[in-house]
Amino acid sequence: MPANVTIEQMTVEDLDEVLSIERASFRTPWSKGAFLYELKKNRVARCWVARGAMVPEPVIVGYLCLWEIGPEIHITNLAVHPDWRRQGVARALLGVTMEDARRRQLRLAILEVRPTNTEALGLYEGLGFRVVGRRKEYYFDTGEDALVMEADLIAAAPSGTNLKRD
Repeated sequence: MPANVTIEQMTVEDLDEVLSIERASFRTPWSKGAFLYELKKNRVARCWVARGAMVPEPVIVGYLCLWEIGPEIHITNLAVHPDWRRQGVARALLGVTMEDARRRQLRLAILEVRPTNTEALGLYEGLGFRVVGRRKEYYFDTGEDALVMEADLIAAAPSGTNLKRD
């Protein structure tokens, strides 16, 4: 994990910064209402933010949302501020999330990704995810399929994911 980044639970107060990253990251961004639903009403949702140490105060540099259903987690949203990409923030968010799930004896992590998102595919594969399926025309903005990826949380953790949450 980058030395100047901490990971904490997302709060409603974080949403302006989260929405800014969301809009910079996706063609069809989640709305404020969607995040509010995840934070306040969805009993299976968990959302986290990565804060970068900045002066005069820390700023949100990335976030991850997931659903915890039975023995698995389903990553629903992950993004990093463009200025903080390729610095290990997404790896830290995923690593901390997966390690927490392992400690609590959850079995599986699942996510969807665009086949054209080669950077994300490389990140996920490096964390032990593998392609297990395809959802046809999953992304309504382009009609693009989604690759379904999963990681066995019971198997030994891939190297570099033995992270602790601050």
